Amino acid sequence: MTALLGIDCATQPKKVGLALGELRKGRVCILECCIGSATASPVDIAADWLANVESALIALDAPLGWPISLATALADHRAGSGMRAPADDLFRRLTDIEIRRRLGKKPLEVGANLISRTTVAALELLEGIRAKTGLPVSLAWAPDEPEPIRTIEVYPAATRLAHSAQSGGGSVEGLMRVLDRSGFTLEGVGPDAMDAAVCALGAADFLGGRAVGPESSDMQRVLVEGWIWSADRPSVN
Repeated sequence: MTALLGIDCATQPKKVGLALGELRKGRVCILECCIGSATASPVDIAADWLANVESALIALDAPLGWPISLATALADHRAGSGMRAPADDLFRRLTDIEIRRRLGKKPLEVGANLISRTTVAALELLEGIRAKTGLPVSLAWAPDEPEPIRTIEVYPAATRLAHSAQSGGGSVEGLMRVLDRSGFTLEGVGPDAMDAAVCALGAADFLGGRAVGPESSDMQRVLVEGWIWSADRPSVN
């Protein structure tokens, strides 16, 4: 069984939430849930959990790339000159546009917000996990790829909406049908760990084939920018 490791990323260890879960009878059961600290780094916690599983999918709540238009524009930009592209093209990734179109929720723009620091922290965390486990931890693009440890980008607000719950952060209300949190309470672990539990649910959606992927024609762009994996809202008959 593939373990589901949700990580709510942040620039400070004490704000990084981690949740380890597995799929049981159609629900994600959270086995462990905590936050990092100065003495228990998120990298060490994640690596310790991964040491006890045969395969895992790591679901990170952080952008894993920047808009390709921004990288192109900055490559030869000089102070005082124009950017030669509108701000929306510079700061929004394709996946940000798609999430807003499909779910009506606008992700933070990695090119224009402090979330860029969280992105750097998330990428450093991934590198730390690779170093600790000795495994490549590659980005996943399909549920059935053979690598034992893979990772995806998720967005808890989108995952909540896809399961007909409120999009507010730090909550698992409305998710009891799909998320078993009987082993912990909000008071015991805090909102960052709760978001990590929702990340684990996003991992289950990906492995179950419910998360919407990019069009094949967009893959060259998406390989640079990254992709938020989220299911769609349930259809209303």
